[in-house]
Amino acid sequence: MKKSEVEAIVLRLTDYGEADRIVSLFSLENGKLQGIARGAKKSRKRFGGALDPFAHLKLQLQQQGSGLATLLSADIIGIFPGIRGDLAKIGTAAYACELVERLTPEEEPNPRLFRLLYCYLERLDAAPLTPSDRRFFAVNLLKILGYQPELDVRGVSEQTAGLLSKAMQTGRFGVVLFPDHLLREADLLLNPAIDLHLDRELKSLAFLRECGG
Repeated sequence: MKKSEVEAIVLRLTDYGEADRIVSLFSLENGKLQGIARGAKKSRKRFGGALDPFAHLKLQLQQQGSGLATLLSADIIGIFPGIRGDLAKIGTAAYACELVERLTPEEEPNPRLFRLLYCYLERLDAAPLTPSDRRFFAVNLLKILGYQPELDVRGVSEQTAGLLSKAMQTGRFGVVLFPDHLLREADLLLNPAIDLHLDRELKSLAFLRECGG
């Protein structure tokens, strides 16, 4: 059995049986991982309430071949409290985490994507929510994964294409701002580019649409 320590962000939690939880993680060292936290539902002693969506953790894992790792312990690095008190921010963070989970293969390290996700959660935690940041995250995620969309598309103006191009060059949230009337144009390009790699609609995106995001 191999033991390892990773820095990771919790993407999703699923109850398993009476006491356990399945945890989907995106780690700096190993990319996307699936682990089982035994007894996590019945006792907070081993994990100290660390297993929450979007939590940034240092984890001890034990792996035996392929399949689920066993989570031995979890220490909190940060929990992004500024997200947790705002329903729209929770939905937006869930969108980012769902995109990462749905579009990335198991156990393929991608430090650039880890940094993008971390920086977006940090931005959501500290700054007012802005629709521009979500488009910035989406286009940079596509670029990092090698799915960079063509910007010369019918229905997308030169102004919108220019903003998306700038978003992929600057690397900093808050620098590129889409006027309200260009957000839909950006989605006309980004959403189909994402949907090409999905087998079903993102649950979080449907929720954001209900919230007007």
